[in-house]
Amino acid sequence: MNKISPEQLLSQIRSLNQQLQSSPATEAKSAASFGDMFKASLDTVSEAQKQSSDLKVGFETGNTNATLAEVMIASQKANLSFRAATEVRNKLVTAYQDIMNMPV
Repeated sequence: MNKISPEQLLSQIRSLNQQLQSSPATEAKSAASFGDMFKASLDTVSEAQKQSSDLKVGFETGNTNATLAEVMIASQKANLSFRAATEVRNKLVTAYQDIMNMPV
């Protein structure tokens, strides 16, 4: 499973921003890849939450060999990825609102 850390997500967003600024002819292509990247990031967050939930249930029922530390680490990773995704969403909404409020 590919895990994306918040730092990797931010660096990918920054590199995509530089690509958009450097070549306006490929704007549609870059926008599509941003959407794909964002969807992949959300899928990763969803997978981390599912894995964390499965580990918790398995630990509570005794059906897994995971230790309490592993369960807590998985839970914190899922929580951190969700918070990072929420912050990215908030920044995108703020940017959209700023653009919509610009006088033309």
